Amino acid sequence: MRGLLEVLRDFRHPVAVVTKGALIERDLDLLAELAELDLVRVGISVTTLDRDLSRRLEPRAPAPERRLQTIERLAAAGVPVRVMVAPVIPALTDPELEAILARARAAGAGAASWIMLRLPREVGPLFSDWLARHYPDRAGRVLARLREMHGGEIYSPDWGRRMRGEGPYAEIVAQRFRLTVARLGLATAQPELSTALFRVPPRAGDQLSLF
Repeated sequence: MRGLLEVLRDFRHPVAVVTKGALIERDLDLLAELAELDLVRVGISVTTLDRDLSRRLEPRAPAPERRLQTIERLAAAGVPVRVMVAPVIPALTDPELEAILARARAAGAGAASWIMLRLPREVGPLFSDWLARHYPDRAGRVLARLREMHGGEIYSPDWGRRMRGEGPYAEIVAQRFRLTVARLGLATAQPELSTALFRVPPRAGDQLSLF
């Protein structure tokens, strides 16, 4: 990743990074350089603030507090950061929506987005098994909400629906998000990255610059 960022910096190519990991902090110096030229923005996903739930749901990913720390360090380095509340899991993580946004804003996030849980193909049965094993008391409610949003199925691949769902519950979550980002002063879209500084990479046979 560092090598890729170095190439993008050298040729002034814009880049957007999406991650839930803390390893991105290794490249803060490069990201800060890119940010000074309006060439980078970063999205950090925060699914939950509950450490126990996070450990069960994403056992190989950094804990919630660690992700918030990453947001803070990126913002302190001048890198535009968006918090992604994703995925929102009905009846499991959705009560945390406002709290996640508030914590991320306090850490330095300037923008926010959200995505409803998606369970395409084999992911559906895997998640259903995970629910039954870890949260049997809520499994039925979670799956019922998903079916309510996707015409009786737990997932719809239709463009424009799969990221949000439809129906009363989906609209309530969307409204909660809109109200909270407005109250916190979070943007829902980030400024366009610069393309004016792009340097065309030299091709074989090109006359190279002396400097």
